[in-house]
Amino acid sequence: MIDYPNATQPGDLATPLAAHPANYAPLSPLSFLQRAADVYPDHIAIRYGEHTRTWQQVYTRCVKLAATLHARGVKAGDVIAAVAPNIPELFELHYAVPMAGATLNAINTRLEADTVSYILDHGGATWVFVDRESTAMVQSALTQLTTQAVLVDIADPNATGEPISELGYEQLISDGADDFQWKNATSDWQSISLNYTSGTTGRPKGVVYHHRGAYLNALSNITGWNMAAHPTYLWTLPMFHCNGWCFPWSLAAVAGTSVCIRQVSAEAIYDGIRNYGVTHFCGAPIILNMVINHTKEHSKPLPHAVEVMTAAAPPPASVLENIENLGFRVTHVYGLTETYGPAVMCAWHTAWNDLPSDMRATKKARQGVRYQVLEGLDVLDPETLEPVPRDGETIGEVMFRGNIVMRGYFQNAEATTAAFKGGWFHSGDLAVMDHDGYLRILDRAKDIIISGGENISSIEIEDCLYRHPDVIEAAVAARPDDHWGETPCAFVTLRNGATTTENEIIAWCREHMAHFKCPKTVVFTELPKTSTGKIQKFLLRERAKNL
Repeated sequence: MIDYPNATQPGDLATPLAAHPANYAPLSPLSFLQRAADVYPDHIAIRYGEHTRTWQQVYTRCVKLAATLHARGVKAGDVIAAVAPNIPELFELHYAVPMAGATLNAINTRLEADTVSYILDHGGATWVFVDRESTAMVQSALTQLTTQAVLVDIADPNATGEPISELGYEQLISDGADDFQWKNATSDWQSISLNYTSGTTGRPKGVVYHHRGAYLNALSNITGWNMAAHPTYLWTLPMFHCNGWCFPWSLAAVAGTSVCIRQVSAEAIYDGIRNYGVTHFCGAPIILNMVINHTKEHSKPLPHAVEVMTAAAPPPASVLENIENLGFRVTHVYGLTETYGPAVMCAWHTAWNDLPSDMRATKKARQGVRYQVLEGLDVLDPETLEPVPRDGETIGEVMFRGNIVMRGYFQNAEATTAAFKGGWFHSGDLAVMDHDGYLRILDRAKDIIISGGENISSIEIEDCLYRHPDVIEAAVAARPDDHWGETPCAFVTLRNGATTTENEIIAWCREHMAHFKCPKTVVFTELPKTSTGKIQKFLLRERAKNL
């Protein structure tokens, strides 16, 4: 039964006042898939190597899979997990699972068995779909559980490994009725997915998305990025990360084409652009660096403009400048797992086009303003919840409110209450608000360096380091100091063959920024990263303590 909103509100002028099937339907991205199949049935929805599927084929497969799940007892509220890379089956599960009324839990393929075991147990998954390259890891995770889920093998010929079960993905589709009358969400507050945070400081938290938020953020991706009809999107961003920033649903809304790849590389990106006409892709700054530092033989002029959406750690201005010099057009966004992925965008002003390239990059490196579907974004004093002055200097905490903020943390009422204190979602990110109302993140609260009573942004130092011609990657963490309390410690990866010394790196920073902000220690090393390309600063903080 549809959960209609209250019929009568003070000041209503409409007649009749009651919500009705003729004027109200819960918002759900499932409607995008049905429309794509109705309007563009023969348009290619998915490319994977030499294989393609049209929107009609994808829709039919999703309906049949949902029918089988329903027939086998899947019901509203059930959690269905999937452990797979960016392959067509994971794209289809973003529709088939909620079509069956259940909640999708896409799990990071690069996690260790202990964490996967925790996620499966905490989320209560009743089914687990497993790509063969993850079979061994998932089997290890399952040995730690007392309850047994239904296991489904995803038989991708490009994957190595044994099937986790005799029950196969394609068998479930072939068993399903193609006339299954799937039902849309009865309420747009109904859960559509469960995503777990990275858990860098403890056990990951389960973040619950609803149909309404997924629908709205999927549309805001399109309008904010100026995606025209039928884009060709390369899956460099993991679908298990915030449901691929809601792009599986965005692509159905514009009847685009998904180009799926198992492994991300600069060569795969250039091949996708030249062979399939890729027009859009997303990724963390590490992906941009990968393209920038790719061998020159592949870095030929682009055959057409390619749009890139980047987020994760704030990208250094120098990285943005270098990638745009190659012909890519970058849109900078910011968000968290708790905000369906990107919820803030550096909305561009045409007047900025006339600025020198380094100044354009500095403008673009800011996080920006709220998505069209986000109701509130501000930098507030975390104690008083009063907005900080828009002076580009006063530090506060980034806070969100609106329809693209999570329902809450799954089975964690205490954390949910703390996160929503005062009617705002508290991000834990420290930032300033510039004079023009654009957000500029300085650090995570735990990453700010307090040296001699002065707050030092690790991000500001990293931006300086990235401008050094021999630096490929850089991260800065606090190192305990008997005199200053803390001092900045830089961890740097140099280009192959570079011989730059610690003293030269420090001298470079002293030339380009206030001396008290400069690193006192430089360590040359490979940087530890999460599976989504985020630098694991908690490991660097521990390492800095022991230097």
